[in-house]
Amino acid sequence: MQQINSLVLAAAIALLPATALFAQPPADPSGHWTGAIHVPAYNGAAAREVGVAIDLAKNGKGELGATFSQPDQNVNGLPLGNVSFDGKTVSFELKANGGGVFKGTLADAKSIAGDFVTTEGGYTIPFNLVRTGDATIAVAPKSAAIGKDLEGVWNGTIEFQGKTERLVLKMANQPDGSSAGTVLDVDGSNVEIPIAMRQIASDVTIEVAAVAATFTGALKGAELAGTWNQGPVSLPVTFTRGAK
Repeated sequence: MQQINSLVLAAAIALLPATALFAQPPADPSGHWTGAIHVPAYNGAAAREVGVAIDLAKNGKGELGATFSQPDQNVNGLPLGNVSFDGKTVSFELKANGGGVFKGTLADAKSIAGDFVTTEGGYTIPFNLVRTGDATIAVAPKSAAIGKDLEGVWNGTIEFQGKTERLVLKMANQPDGSSAGTVLDVDGSNVEIPIAMRQIASDVTIEVAAVAATFTGALKGAELAGTWNQGPVSLPVTFTRGAK
């Protein structure tokens, strides 16, 4: 009987698909994904599609990172937070006004579908993405060295349509002779976004490519005063030294 059972087992194994006998390669969500958030009709407004693009890629340490783009709003490569992948489910958080958490299932190497849960109101809205190529996460810009008087943390506020936005600039020289920095909108995206800087004497220009914004101003002692330009909007802002 033992021999018969062994023969039956051997025959059963022979009938299994060949792929079942070998470990499958782990799924990889890396890539450039495009798709839409499918906003349903609500409160008299018609249903609409919000086009988005997500780039997922691993860094040199093997950690998964992601950026968010929304071309219609001139957002390109905004860093996403709390990125995770457990082999099937991928999630990431858009930390911005009107943001929320994306959580979707990697159905195959070419599609992700799931829900976007808004930060405000906790609304659950379906989304889907299709992989269209390799990830295009931009490397943080390197700028020429800046003066010691510009290095450090700077705080400022902008007023727009009755709302105050607190901004935090961080700028520092690097060991390789370049400089690097970030800007954080405390009341908006609440994510440190890489910036490019240029300083000529007291004149300072800062570019924030991810949101198509620039700051131009002049450094006078402990103040950096100028104008924040983003799309059709130009707003005065004065940054002062201080910790966040």
